[in-house]
Amino acid sequence: MRSLATRATEPAESASFLYAIPNIRLFIAFRVLFNARFYYPVFTVLFLDYGLSLSQFAVLNSVWAVTIVLAEVPSGALADLLGRRLLLIATSLLMIAEMALIAFVPLGNPRLVFWAFLGNRVLSGLAEAMASGADEALAYDTLVAHGQAAAWPKVLEMQMRAQSVGYIFAMTIGALVYDPEAVNRMIGWMIPGAALTLQDTMRFPVYLTLLFGLLALAVTWRMREPQAAGQFQAATTTLWTGMGLIFRAGKWILATPMVLAVILFAMVFDHTLRMLATLTSEYYRLIGLPEASFGLLGSAAAVLGLFVPRLARIMAERLPPGGNVLAVGFLSLTSLLLLPLFIPYFGVLPVMLVFIGLTMTSYFTSHYLNTLTDSSQRATVLSFKGLVFNVAYGCIGLAYAGVIQLLRHDQTGLHPLWSPYLIADQAFKSAMGFFPLYLIAGLALVALCCLPRLRRDRSRAGRG
Repeated sequence: MRSLATRATEPAESASFLYAIPNIRLFIAFRVLFNARFYYPVFTVLFLDYGLSLSQFAVLNSVWAVTIVLAEVPSGALADLLGRRLLLIATSLLMIAEMALIAFVPLGNPRLVFWAFLGNRVLSGLAEAMASGADEALAYDTLVAHGQAAAWPKVLEMQMRAQSVGYIFAMTIGALVYDPEAVNRMIGWMIPGAALTLQDTMRFPVYLTLLFGLLALAVTWRMREPQAAGQFQAATTTLWTGMGLIFRAGKWILATPMVLAVILFAMVFDHTLRMLATLTSEYYRLIGLPEASFGLLGSAAAVLGLFVPRLARIMAERLPPGGNVLAVGFLSLTSLLLLPLFIPYFGVLPVMLVFIGLTMTSYFTSHYLNTLTDSSQRATVLSFKGLVFNVAYGCIGLAYAGVIQLLRHDQTGLHPLWSPYLIADQAFKSAMGFFPLYLIAGLALVALCCLPRLRRDRSRAGRG
């Protein structure tokens, strides 16, 4: 069996050549526009300032996660059956609809606001699921049609770096326009005496994201199905056909040791590191960093995205998959062992390692899966990957919540005179110590499951 490095023999072309391919330019533009959400730096407080409670916030994000899980694989099958361009156009329309709901919902009626945000979360989950896999499948098949499949690592690098720039821009501008004092200072020279309130400015990040949704629609409308993708089914494709494609893709993943190993190893890294990434603001507070620095640190993490993809591309081209698993494993375990130390100020360094590990995991997963998968089921296979990742993330979230509750109970018994805040902080610190063991156990289980099958597969290929 040929190695991954030799599956595509054409040399990778320069960035200028790749940018000259319309679908590649549009793929990168779509990724930037779809993911640069201006409300991310104020995500939680946005919900609260609209009048929602923390419990409603938790419910809404659970709905978002469940929607993605339910729609992930069926949307990938639809992309393979009906065409990736059609799914991406629908994704852009969903993005516009989700942002319009909260951009224009009137305030003052808590029930109406809740239903608007519920619709937003459902539409957002559908958009995330429909985009997952379809955009990569279209871009990769475009390279195949141009005889440049070997250039995929370069395209991934270009896309991730551009997405990081978009993320930095959205984080900076979104936080700025949310603050009424900052906005009033900016427009004061044009409108003397401007007195915008929070109820005015809190919608500005939403308006900007809505604008990006409209631009994403223009981008996806200009995309074209590559010839390498073959003929898609008519819109009247039966449900049975779609279910058959899902079943075949799932069976193929289970029967292909290398593909299964890529998905499972990446799943272990992704959901563990992603859980830690969601806890960064509380971690920063406990290592003595001021809240005003959190946005800057988020931008600093995005700056890493300008450099890490290039390193990942070099590693993908020069190291075997097993070598890259070991590299990401060493990097991830190092960060997980340093985080529980809660080193004042310098504790931010292992957090940066977490984001580097997440970026590398995303790059390697996309690189290997697109290389190994046939065009006819590429979007479906990528959607299976997204499904596994999101289910694992949901499970670790529930497990973490349970562990925190147990630790809080234990700390209350040990320190009955402590305030609830001190109890919560100590429970958070104690919970950090479980992550290294969790990662090691997860990697060990996947290795036990996959390595014997990989060796047997390699042995059969050698005899053939």
